[in-house]
Amino acid sequence: MGAVASVLVAAVLWGTVGPAQIWSDTGMPPAALGAARMLLGGLVLSALTVRPAGLRTLVRPGARRWVGLSVLVTAAFQVCFLEAVERCGAALATAVAFGTVPVVSGVCARLFSGERMTRRWLWGTACAVVGIGFLLLPGSGARADVPGVLCAVVAGASFGVYITAVKELGARGADLGTAAPVSVLCAGLLVSPFLLAAPGGAAAPRTLALIAWLGLGTTALGYLLFTRGVGRLSAATTGTLSLTEPLVAALLGVALLGERPGPLAAAGGALLLGGLLLVSLPYGRRGRTGAEPAPAPAPG
Repeated sequence: MGAVASVLVAAVLWGTVGPAQIWSDTGMPPAALGAARMLLGGLVLSALTVRPAGLRTLVRPGARRWVGLSVLVTAAFQVCFLEAVERCGAALATAVAFGTVPVVSGVCARLFSGERMTRRWLWGTACAVVGIGFLLLPGSGARADVPGVLCAVVAGASFGVYITAVKELGARGADLGTAAPVSVLCAGLLVSPFLLAAPGGAAAPRTLALIAWLGLGTTALGYLLFTRGVGRLSAATTGTLSLTEPLVAALLGVALLGERPGPLAAAGGALLLGGLLLVSLPYGRRGRTGAEPAPAPAPG
């Protein structure tokens, strides 16, 4: 129960990212906000968890390229997800992003590991595609323009690739407890030039409070709680508990931010979450597939 509680609280913290961004209304560009969040969270995580022995495992010949890929997709996830929240709202952006994750992670598992795709994965993928289509239909009542939805899809795809990178790093003997903080910090450095876009706004008290929450609360504390519990849980259980993240974002979006998606948008969101649930439930002995979520720390 301690492991379940740790992962569940981490998912709740991550579910507050989008609502906090909208509620604070700082006006800070999403890319700059993502850079500040990753730099602060990455620094704290690295100070608490990174050890020289772990760093040495990341520079092995077979691991270096996967570390580089994890840095790139972590940066893409942060920037694209926060941009999607800005354009589409917290609930819909989170639903689209995390509804896309199992689709991409399943394809990557097939390409890199040869894992087969089951009917459950195919149905989950169909739900995700149809759900995103519903959100883009005229009259859906969603704050969903095409660029915003595409940003959410890219964010989800980045997370799916990140899961694959973590799997490959683990297979090559890399220290995953070190890989995640290093990925976050390096991704923050990669997009740090965007901080120049809001040199004055970043110093406002409301903006500093938002950066502190996103960097310390949702990134540093969320990661520490997640890694504390994930090692004692199955991948399927972890994936099911992670569904709390989009649910929290949806509830906060409706209750605190006044987001009121129309019937088509609500149906699209339900299909996305349903597809995610479908591929996250425990599999039987014959049902293992690459679409099953990996027990990897989420970039978000």
